This record gives sequence, structure tokens and C-alpha cells, in this order.
Amino acid sequence: MARIYISLGSNIERELNTRAGVKALRECFGELEMSAVYESEAVGFDGDAFFNMVIACHSAEDVFSTNRRLREIEDANGRDRVGPKFSSRTLDLDLLLYDDLVLNENGLKLPREEILHNAFVLWPLAEIAPGLVHPEVGKTYAELWQAFDKSRENLHPIDFDFEQ
Repeated sequence: MARIYISLGSNIERELNTRAGVKALRECFGELEMSAVYESEAVGFDGDAFFNMVIACHSAEDVFSTNRRLREIEDANGRDRVGPKFSSRTLDLDLLLYDDLVLNENGLKLPREEILHNAFVLWPLAEIAPGLVHPEVGKTYAELWQAFDKSRENLHPIDFDFEQ
């Protein structure tokens, strides 16, 4: 079983879709370890604010099947793939890490580059995996978050009730 880390984001009916995404991930992968939910401004386009979080779990599937499963969950939750890459979305599930695999194949790059560039990915990842070492840069996620320029993005944790 591989330990995987997934970023979840939504800025369309974000409360509903965040809950639906977590529920679908739990049904697919079982027990989840979840960061807090963070609110952040849209990055790369003008749009409504996002809810973001990182989720850790285990997958018995290979990396490509795992990634395909995430796409299926997005599609089942109304993800529109017709518009521009940077646009509003019901549910965005990105495979960040698959164990310590370093991969750039068939359109899948791991670890995902956003880890090092976006606070809405790095902060929640550092929250649930502070001592885990990035397989390419050799620093822990806590160290990477500590060194991150936090002035670049407006991001803050929010109270979020998953039971509604």
C-alpha cells in the first residue's frame, strides 16, 4: 500500500463540494488524515475564493490508477474540463505524492510542482506531514513551509464542519 497525499480544492459551491470530495475519497481509499480547511484567493485567474486542504491516505492501486481514480471522483462531482486550465471548479483533486516516487511520465509529475510554489498546498501538507522529506529537494515540508514567502498569498485556516 502506497501512502498518498492529495490536495483538494473547490470554489464552486465550495462547502458542498469539499464535503462531497472528502466523502468520495473516504469511500475510495478508506481512512483519511486531513489537514485543516484553508480559504485562499484564486491563483492564476480572477474568481471566487477557494477552500483547500490536503488529505493523506493509502492506495493499493498503482500511481496511474490512483490518479485516474481522482479524475473519476472529480468528474462525478461536476468537474468541467472544457474551460481554461486556471478557472473556477467544483472539485480539484491533485495527487501530490505517491510514497517517495519521483515521476514525470504520461502527463503525471510527482512530486507535484505546486507543493513548492503555492501556500494553499504547502501549508496544509506541512501541517499533516511536517517531518516528511520532499524527495527532490531533501528538506522536510515543515522546513519548506518555514522558508516559504508567506506574503505572496492570502491564506487562512477556517472552521469547517464536515458533518453538515
